[in-house]
Parts: sequence; C-alpha cells; structure tokens
Amino acid sequence: MMLDERNLIYIALSIILLYLSPLFILGEDAHIRVHDNLDSNLAWYKVLKESGQMFGGVDVTIPQIINGLPRNALGTEFSGIVWLHAIFPTMVAYPISQTITRFFAFLGMYILLKKHFLPEKKYAVITIGTALAFALTPFWPSGMLSTLGMPLALWAFLNIRKGERRWKNYFVLGLLPLYSSFVLGFFFFLFAMGIFWLTDVLRKKGWNWPFFFSIVYMTFIFLLVEYRLVYSFIYDDEPNTRDEYFHARLPLWWVTRLTFKNFVLGHTHVMTVHGLFVLLVTLLAFIIVIWKRLWKEEKVFVFLLALNFALSAWYAFWFYKGWLPLTKRFHFMDTFNFARFHFLRPLIIYMGFALGLKILWNNKVLKTTIPYFLLGQIILLFLFNDEIIHRKKPTVREFYAQELFQDIKKYINRPLESYRVASIGIHPAIAQYNGFYTLDTYNNFYPLTYKYAFREIMDKELAKNKKLRTYYDEWGGRCYLFIDQLGKHYMFKKNSKETLKNVELDMEPFKGLGGEYIFSALPIENAAGIKLKLENVFESDAAAWKIYLYKAR
Repeated sequence: MMLDERNLIYIALSIILLYLSPLFILGEDAHIRVHDNLDSNLAWYKVLKESGQMFGGVDVTIPQIINGLPRNALGTEFSGIVWLHAIFPTMVAYPISQTITRFFAFLGMYILLKKHFLPEKKYAVITIGTALAFALTPFWPSGMLSTLGMPLALWAFLNIRKGERRWKNYFVLGLLPLYSSFVLGFFFFLFAMGIFWLTDVLRKKGWNWPFFFSIVYMTFIFLLVEYRLVYSFIYDDEPNTRDEYFHARLPLWWVTRLTFKNFVLGHTHVMTVHGLFVLLVTLLAFIIVIWKRLWKEEKVFVFLLALNFALSAWYAFWFYKGWLPLTKRFHFMDTFNFARFHFLRPLIIYMGFALGLKILWNNKVLKTTIPYFLLGQIILLFLFNDEIIHRKKPTVREFYAQELFQDIKKYINRPLESYRVASIGIHPAIAQYNGFYTLDTYNNFYPLTYKYAFREIMDKELAKNKKLRTYYDEWGGRCYLFIDQLGKHYMFKKNSKETLKNVELDMEPFKGLGGEYIFSALPIENAAGIKLKLENVFESDAAAWKIYLYKAR
C-alpha cells in the first residue's frame, strides 16, 4: 500500500535525523570536514567569541591573529552561526547548525516543488524524495543556508510574482539573510531574480512592482546584515590581500576540460553528488524530450539543463587567461569572485532532477525506475556523510588537541598575549583555537603590508618552489610558513616519519613581528643553523599531532 504524503514527510525527517546522529552522539569524537571548516571558520568563531570584539567597530582589530586582524574579516555579528558558536561549545553549535540548515533545505525544496512545479498528489514521492536528497547534500558548513536556502527564497519570490501578498513570503525573505551569506550565495541568486524580473518586463508581462521591490527588500536586508562587508568595500582604502588575487591564468584547453569536470562532479563548496543517479535521470529525461519533441511541455526542464551547463562553463571560463586585459583595467574583477554564479547549481540541479523524474513518471516503461533512482541517490548521499568520507582524518578532539596545547601553555608559562607563535606542518587555526597569538593565519582579507612582512620569513623557501610562490603571491589567503619540502600539506600526524631538512627560514623578520615560538609537527634537522632551539616535544593520546616546540634565539 502506498504511504500517504504526511507519512512520507515523517520518514524523510527521520532519515535526516539519522544522517545527523553521528554529530550528536559522538560530539568532539566525530569526524567532520577539515578544509574551510576545522582549519578556519570554526576557529574564527571561537577567536571572535573570546576576543570581546563581537560588536567591535568597523576599524577594530583582533590582536590574537597577525598582530591585528581587521574585525571585519571575521564577518557580521548578525549571523546566526556566529551566535550559535558564541552561546554553545563548538560541537554543540555545529550539529545544531547542521540541523537547522538541512531542515530548511528540505522544507524549501518540498514546498517549492509542490506549489510551483509538481502540485499533483501523484508526484508526492518525487517532491519529498528530491527534497530529502537535496537536504542531505554535503554543503559547506559555514555557508549555512547560502545555497540550501535558495529553494525557500525562490518559493517566496514566485508567490509574490504570482500576486500573493501574504506576510509569510516577506518574513522568509527577511529572515534568510540572518542565516546565510550574501557573497557566498545570495548575491548571485538575487542577481538572477533581477534578470528574471527584467525578462518578464521585456516579454510584456508587466512591471510587477511587488516582485521587483521584494528583490530590493531582500537585498537591502542583506546589506544591513553585512554592513562590515559594505564598509570594507566602499570606505576601507588600505590595500588588502584581495587586491593581489589573480584568477585569469588558465589556457583554453584547461578551462574547457574544467567545464565538463564541474558539470559532472561539482565544486567542493557546493557539493551536490549528482554525477551518478541525478545526471542519469537528467540525461534520460532529456532523451525523452528529444524523442517525443516535448520542448514546449518541458521547457522549464530544458531551460534548467541548459542553465546548469552554462553555469559550469561560466565557472571554468572565469579562470581563462583571456580575461587578463579586462582584469587589468577593471580591478573589481579580481577582488570579487564572479565565478561563484555556479553556487546556483545545487538549486538548479535538484529542480532538474525532480522535473526529470516527472518526465520518467509519464513514461510507462521508465516509471517503475523512479523509486530506485531516489533510493540510490539517498544511499549515495549517506555514503558522503562526514563520518564516512572523513573517517581517515582526525576527529574534532584530535584536530584541535586542547589537552596537548594546554601542556604547551603550562610549559611556556607566560601570558598568551606576551608572545607570538607560528606553525609548520599543521594549520595555524589549531593554535588560534587554543588561544595562542599567531603570526600565521588563514583569512581572505587582511592588510597587504602584513602579507609582505610575513613573506620575508620564508623568502628563500618560496624561491625554491614556483607553485608555492604563485600560491602565496597571487592569493595569500593561507598566510602560512611554507616549506618547499612540504608543499601545500599542512597535516602531518604524530606517526609521520618525515623530518625537515635544509629549512631556510629567516628568524630576524620572524622576531621583528614579535615571533618567539614555532610549533612544528616535524623535527627540523638544521634548527640550530636557522637560529632555532628545540625546547621540548609534546605528545598526547587525544591529539593527532606531535609538537616540536622551537624557540627563536
């Protein structure tokens, strides 16, 4: 017997809770994403909380990072995820945030499809199954609802576009900016909504001022919430690292390949895991459209498929070296990442998935395959659960190694603000999370003068390695002590047998910035030759790292 729609929803919500259960059960012993998560954002929230500058002015700095990281680099205090981490410990705030995001991702996609695309009851399995799959995608955690909230926003905008004047539409558009990012999702979505409105005008469907002003309204709320970003963009004239971000360097053959790679595999910040079942459904549905000439009946599906590919091409070609003449003339093309229009793809891919399943539903032969495609996609997404995909990485407890770094604090036995440290072979976020004042960091926005001053420490190491030199000089977001021998590897566990040979770091600029100690995950064979003295070695069962504590002489 077929389950009714309400029971299907209960089952879907139960599956979401099952997916999240490792976070709640394991806590700090859970495995979660390291890249752009443990190595950065989660440490930033803690630093911001403990700095006392959550509501600091636009010209305030955070002394714990690089002798004064601009407060604006750590984002707005009106972000829900910042508040979660201010109120709760990291591994309480993190599961709560995951739950909020996945619940509203499910709700948004479900009501969007049910009201505007697949309203018939017979499609309940498709709408609920697609919404569930969308909610299980491995999104970038600190992005919150930046991409997964787009279906909910589109639902509200389409309601307003059709003449609905209910308060709940504006309530949704007003609240989403408090739990999402403007530059990491909704700038591109609102731009697309603007194009949508303009298209209606050009097609002589009327000016539809309520729709237009709803777009303006949400944009205005975002600008209020992200006032620090607005201030930095308009009023802060001090050169920063964004001024030396060069993206246009790839040849034509490379970006062509990248187009298809992105189309099939997606991107780390907007992972959709669509390359198997979702893509197969989409292609089968497209073949049916071609075979039966359903261009008019399935124009939305065809449009979404074309837009999906176009966004992959746009993402890839943003890095094409042919942009260079324009980027040299218009500096904002380097400082703002316009490639992120591809952040619209999760919404487009899963809407296309639902409409593709609808096309299969209307085919007598393929209709019976729908439950298998949905089940296959949900099982595949479960296999991408953090606890499975990151099982070989350190747990949260092992990564931040608080017990180990507490031992280091006791050994040095001085106020943390009285000295500065840097790390080799581990992310500086680990030292930051444990309260140390670091000269190194991972931030996309900090003074250019500091980037140059820090570079002097490792000038000889960068001279040995062109890739590292380009990585630092033409981006610099990772202001790390780069070592030629290690390359872009920052997680050497305590069981590593590697040792550092012929390291050429200059300790004079290091000391000039206030540096005294280096936390190295590996022993430095020529430490004495670069004026470093091994003070002690620290190890703990609860830590992933062995720390060699060196002091600059």
